[in-house]
Amino acid sequence: MDYQSTSPKEVRALIREQKITGPTAGMSLGYTQANLVILKKEYAFDFLLFCQRNPKPCPLVDVSDIGSYTPSKIADGADIRKDIPKYRIYRDGILTEEVNDITAYWEDDMICFLLGCSFTFETPLLASGIPVRHIEEGCNVPMYKTNIPCAKAGKFEGPMVVSMRPMSSADAIRAVQITSRFPGVHGAPIQIGNPEEIGITDINKPDFGDAVTIKEGEVPVFWACGVTPQAVAMESKPSIMITHAPGCMFISDLKDTKLSVL
Repeated sequence: MDYQSTSPKEVRALIREQKITGPTAGMSLGYTQANLVILKKEYAFDFLLFCQRNPKPCPLVDVSDIGSYTPSKIADGADIRKDIPKYRIYRDGILTEEVNDITAYWEDDMICFLLGCSFTFETPLLASGIPVRHIEEGCNVPMYKTNIPCAKAGKFEGPMVVSMRPMSSADAIRAVQITSRFPGVHGAPIQIGNPEEIGITDINKPDFGDAVTIKEGEVPVFWACGVTPQAVAMESKPSIMITHAPGCMFISDLKDTKLSVL
């Protein structure tokens, strides 16, 4: 089904009923989507500092109180344990499970971090006539680990992850202009046209998500990505980190225009 014009509340209800269990790109256009990281209290300060030091891949949109799973600031009545299509459970840096509901995993000392997502700026890209290939092809956005190290903060360190959208050179210039207005959802691209420069050896084999078609005359455009904490979890090995599955985001009630600086 096409959920572009469906309200965030309605989409979250379908997710909670597990009628939507896959990527959320293109859903509830005009509303902010967010990456999720859930950690126990003992790791929270280090991760908050990590986000502060790495605002491109980890732009904070909201942080819950200890033990709270309701992000009332951006989605009143939502339940972060049930309102994301698919979650990942990392234990000591190892991905152990993918589930559709984390109620059974919730602990009273957990804290939720919601980070800006590049799906948010896809609405103004589409509105400007710039095609978004993974939406066209009905698949997940391709994401790659890079050779760019994040700034370390306490326990947390690891490589930046990027998302990629292919487009013409002219559209890439316009995309820089458009996305630079949205620093709260990764802002402008970090690299255009040269994947090897950031450590990507095979553009057709993403580390997360799906490969997409790159047409003749197009260049790959890379943005910092909120899947970065998952690569960091693999390297830093907290006892438990719960995240969204790549591409399966939390859809908030926050209008994406609220995150535009212009």
